[in-house]
Amino acid sequence: MAIEHVRGTASKVKGAVKGAVGKLTGSKKMQAEGKLDKAKGTVQNAAGDVKDRAHRATKYTLLTR
Repeated sequence: MAIEHVRGTASKVKGAVKGAVGKLTGSKKMQAEGKLDKAKGTVQNAAGDVKDRAHRATKYTLLTR
């Protein structure tokens, strides 16, 4: 598991919290920041997936030689 998955999950949680706080307080800025953090988390998770696939492909290639 790549560190990007951990960072992505943390960003998504942070975004959810910011979004909820923004909604409770009526802060559009905080809600927007929450959405941005959630999107950042999604991108980080995707980067982790790419890294994991590359690692598996390299490992498989080395094992089959």
